[in-house]
Amino acid sequence: MKPLNDVVMATPPSGIRKFFDVASQMPDAISLGVGEPDFVTPWNIREAAIYSLEQGYTTYTSNAGLIELREAVGRHLNTLYRVDYSANDILITVGVSEGLDLAFRAIINPGDEVLYAEPCYVSYLPGIRLAGGVAVGIPSSGDEDFRIRPEEIAARITPRTKAILLCFPSNPTGVTQSREDLQAIVDLAVKHDLYLISDEVYDRLIYKGEHTCVASLPGARDRTVLLNGFSKAYAMTGWRVAYACAPEPISEAMNKIHQYSMLCAPHIAQRAAIEALANSEPQVREMVAEYDRRRRFFVRGLNSVGLDCKDPSGAFYAFPSVRRTGLTSEEFAEALLNEERVVVVPGDAFGPSGAGYVRCSYATSLAKLEMAVDRIRAFMDRRGLLPDHSESHSKNVGSRA
Repeated sequence: MKPLNDVVMATPPSGIRKFFDVASQMPDAISLGVGEPDFVTPWNIREAAIYSLEQGYTTYTSNAGLIELREAVGRHLNTLYRVDYSANDILITVGVSEGLDLAFRAIINPGDEVLYAEPCYVSYLPGIRLAGGVAVGIPSSGDEDFRIRPEEIAARITPRTKAILLCFPSNPTGVTQSREDLQAIVDLAVKHDLYLISDEVYDRLIYKGEHTCVASLPGARDRTVLLNGFSKAYAMTGWRVAYACAPEPISEAMNKIHQYSMLCAPHIAQRAAIEALANSEPQVREMVAEYDRRRRFFVRGLNSVGLDCKDPSGAFYAFPSVRRTGLTSEEFAEALLNEERVVVVPGDAFGPSGAGYVRCSYATSLAKLEMAVDRIRAFMDRRGLLPDHSESHSKNVGSRA
């Protein structure tokens, strides 16, 4: 047989799924690997979907999505961030993942360079390459809290650079970026006439300060593809509904690809999303408060057993260093899984800057997080790596305040 697509064949499988698939064969494993809320979608959203099913909303919608949902997204963004989008600027997508793919394919010509901050979500680099682009990583350091410095971006801009890809709060680090730094990045995009692609799916999961919507910054809106969705804030991962906001020429180009591939997002999911935006703010706040409670407990627990972990400002990930164990990220993750049945993801699955770290999702129950900390403590104790204060600290680390 003739060979398959070279880029596809050279693309490795997801580093997240590798550990998830192994752990799925271990019924006693505690998974901190997948970034999925453990909450059930709020009842009012599910009820809206049930009602829409009863009413026979089982057809296609327009390619761009229901006009009611697009208008609701526009109002939502204006209320939160004072950024204006009309329904014609908004495309309803099958998850943010599809929105990313559409943005890459609409913007990138073969050989165009896309700068992205790393460590980053595992699909960014393959997505750029599959669209024919050249992915150029901007490294960051845990010693600087994985902050992306605008001067590092400036140093990598070439005549072939087409776009800058951002994701704050960050998956996998939970890091946010200051408004001043984001404005400096926007200024670079204006100076060099670059597109901005901003994945802000974790915008509501902020624990320190306020989220900065990139499109709301001076000079940004007319060159930005803003991506967001319902998976994280509304616990709607399986509904596969999200949105992309961009100036009309870009949104039209993305919709052209969308109509030949996905056609439209699921009708019932779109009806549910309308209800989410209209009446689910109290539930969002309750879930964010619970994530914050888990965050404080889990980060304190990791530090107590000797894994240095900075306090994440957003999302629901902790990104502790495992360097003091003498193991690589992959070795640590494999040993912790095999010895203690705790699933974490090697940090270098998210790019070279993640080497020496692992990603842990605290989007699981506090009881499971307590068990995970106890198992990690046992793992560290066997290697003689527990800090002197760990035993006494363990009596207090279970505090849920």
